[in-house]
Amino acid sequence: MKVEQKGHTTIIKDTQGNTQNFLEKLTQQHATFKNQNLILDVTHDKNVELKDIKLFSDLSKAHCKGKKSFVLVASDIDFNAIPTQLTVVPSIQEAHDIIEMEEIERDLGF
Repeated sequence: MKVEQKGHTTIIKDTQGNTQNFLEKLTQQHATFKNQNLILDVTHDKNVELKDIKLFSDLSKAHCKGKKSFVLVASDIDFNAIPTQLTVVPSIQEAHDIIEMEEIERDLGF
């Protein structure tokens, strides 16, 4: 797990290629990151599937209750099949763009 801080956003990359272990570590350490917008990069795991992405739903809900963004970065996923409560994008740059838009929405009171 590699953690990188950029302003009000924390980027956490799965370096082992095991999405389930990555989720377990994140869940245990969530209190450390709860006041930051999170970008979770699981592109290192080439075998990540939709069912693995769906496992992040509970963590996403808990994180978003704190009025912070939670964005997953994954490749080779059917983005149309992803549940609406999860935000999944194909690149880190798009994740930053989503967070920027959500910050503006929160500032405007949406």
